[in-house]
Amino acid sequence: MTTTAATDAENSGAHPRFIEALRELGLDQVPPLIRRFPEATRTAAEAAAALGCELSQICKSLIFAADGVPVLVLMDGASRVDVELVRKELGVDKVTRAKVDVVRETTGYAIGGVPPFGHRTKTRVLADRSLLGHDLVWAAAGTPYTVFPMAPRDLVAHAGGTLVDVRELAA
Repeated sequence: MTTTAATDAENSGAHPRFIEALRELGLDQVPPLIRRFPEATRTAAEAAAALGCELSQICKSLIFAADGVPVLVLMDGASRVDVELVRKELGVDKVTRAKVDVVRETTGYAIGGVPPFGHRTKTRVLADRSLLGHDLVWAAAGTPYTVFPMAPRDLVAHAGGTLVDVRELAA
């Protein structure tokens, strides 16, 4: 890790791996925008309350197991993922929520702090179109205490995501 990345991680409270990922992506303007909270913002509702924004402006980074292979789904904070739609999108037999240890192994981060990119391993990324309903969304910066803002299209592009419709529709 570069000295600048280490300093930015220390100053922002963001995870050092995430800061390094920002540097590698040429996103040097993002570390100063990272917000750190004294209380954990593990859930979308907690993050939205801390930021004073709409719940749908939070980008959740959720790891699922698609036939046992980890896949990242980016979803707006007000919505739930329809695993059947994910299954159809991926053309697999079974999709389940990944276990805690799989999330940590795959991403290098704890649940509640998983950012949309900067993971330990390369995974397929699906991004629900609902994220595009805002000019700006907030996502975890590698810890349950930190978030960063980004335009949704940029976030999806940097995550290497494919835009899909996998949001659970209200009954």
